[in-house]
Amino acid sequence: MAREERNIIGYTVGLVSEFAFRFGIHPRQAYAYLKRYKGMDHLRRYYGVLHTQSFPDTVDVLAQVCQNNGGGLR
Repeated sequence: MAREERNIIGYTVGLVSEFAFRFGIHPRQAYAYLKRYKGMDHLRRYYGVLHTQSFPDTVDVLAQVCQNNGGGLR
């Protein structure tokens, strides 16, 4: 596995954990929520920009993307 792939995976795992912590849910639930409401798609598409921001800012962005796609976490 290439270094960049490991970086992306590590970042994604950390971000999902941070998202779960923010909303008081299990990381598996956070991943399922992000996947269902297009947060993971957004993360994959805009990783190049998102990984330069802080985790709290990125969690805010993903929460908004999910809300825009029907998610109910606030």
